[in-house]
Amino acid sequence: MKNMLFLLMFAPMLAFASKQGNPSLEAIAKALSSGDADALSKYFADNIEISILDNEQVYPKAKATEAVRSFFNTNKPKAFAQVHQGTSRENSDQYCIGNMSASTGSYRVYIYLKVAGNTASIQEIRFDKG
Repeated sequence: MKNMLFLLMFAPMLAFASKQGNPSLEAIAKALSSGDADALSKYFADNIEISILDNEQVYPKAKATEAVRSFFNTNKPKAFAQVHQGTSRENSDQYCIGNMSASTGSYRVYIYLKVAGNTASIQEIRFDKG
C-alpha cells in the first residue's frame, strides 16, 4: 500500500521532470530567441568555433561573444525554434539544430555542446542563411 501511495504521489513529478529536457539547451534557445549574446556566452567553451554565413573562425570566449553580439545587432533575432537535438554516438556530447527568425530573414542554427559531468559548453555554433 505504501508503494502504491508513493507511486501515485511521485510518478507525476518524475514524468514532469523527465520532460524538462536539458536546462542548458533551454537557456541557449532562450538566449538565441532574444538575441542575448551575453547569456549565450555563458555556455561558450574557452575556445569556440563560430561560423557566420560561411565566415568560419575559432575565437577565444570574449572575442566570440563580440562576434555573436555583432551578428545579433545586424540581424535582430525574433524567435528561435529547436527542430532537432541528439547525442553523439561516441560520447555524451549533444547537438541541437534549430531555426532562428531575425529582422533580415531566417537562419539555420547548428550547435555542438561538449558535455562533462553536469556541465555543457558550446564548442561550435553555426548561423547559415535559411
